[in-house]
Amino acid sequence: MSSADSRNVILLYNAGIHPALCEGLRRQGVELREGHTPEDADSRTLGCMVWFYDCLRHPARVWRLHRRLKKLGIPLIAWNQDAPHYLNRAAWRLDLLDRVRLLDIYATHTLVDTRRSFADTVLYLANAADTSRYHTHGVGLPALRDPARYTCDVSFFGALNGDRYKEMRARQTFFRALGARLQEQGVSFLFREAGGMSVEEQVKLIQSSRINLNFGASCDFGAPVASGLPERCYGIPASGGFLLCDRRLHASDDFSPGVNWAEFEGLEDCVASIRHWLDNFEAARELAEKCHHHVHAAHTYEHRGKRLLDTVRAWHQGKRGLIR
Repeated sequence: MSSADSRNVILLYNAGIHPALCEGLRRQGVELREGHTPEDADSRTLGCMVWFYDCLRHPARVWRLHRRLKKLGIPLIAWNQDAPHYLNRAAWRLDLLDRVRLLDIYATHTLVDTRRSFADTVLYLANAADTSRYHTHGVGLPALRDPARYTCDVSFFGALNGDRYKEMRARQTFFRALGARLQEQGVSFLFREAGGMSVEEQVKLIQSSRINLNFGASCDFGAPVASGLPERCYGIPASGGFLLCDRRLHASDDFSPGVNWAEFEGLEDCVASIRHWLDNFEAARELAEKCHHHVHAAHTYEHRGKRLLDTVRAWHQGKRGLIR
């Protein structure tokens, strides 16, 4: 096989790999091909990506793939956006995957999971802003400094049906309690399901809300601490909105709290933080603009594609381990 520097092809074992990450890799000059067997590899193949759940659903099939790729010096890679919860998966499957190491590179949006042996190389690969969809849509940041343009004080859109989905119960309970408190204080709010909303509708709500909230994520269910940042934590700032987020373990890895990041811990602190930022609109917009620029400078899927590509090339050079 040729040197890693001359390879630029990554095989996709599953077509469900995140499309924005795929586009981020393409922008690095990577050619993506569908490849279901090692026979699809050639001298230009740099790596092979699987969906993390392929390893859980079809461990024998992935094991055979990994074994044959290993003979060719090609790493098997997966990115897990559902860590640490792995909804509806039997623990024995995770324990098996933890022991046999079907992967060479395990990329994950959170490092809170105690299982860190899925691969010799573990990469912290956070979610990011899909700037092909979430951007200012022609509304300049100066226009967002005008208090008169806002029709809502506080908003949230996302999955809220805790009656149907157990992983959403904490979020549903939180927003019901928060809504009651804000109503008492005369603060206008809109908390709604995201289902059926177009990207344009989402961005319009972001840009007409003084404060955009995040609380919880489905992958937090059963986890010891809120850790990874959902995509909205990047998409809202990328669209020019002010984000107020629940405290999450990895926030300090990607942002600087108090500089380009605003957070709260629990209901009472959320209410107090909302009041603070509503009373200090100019400061909120200053922080929002810093967050906006920071996301575009460091947290797009083009950045994630480069980070993953650099890790794959480092793997070929024998550089393994935990990469934060």
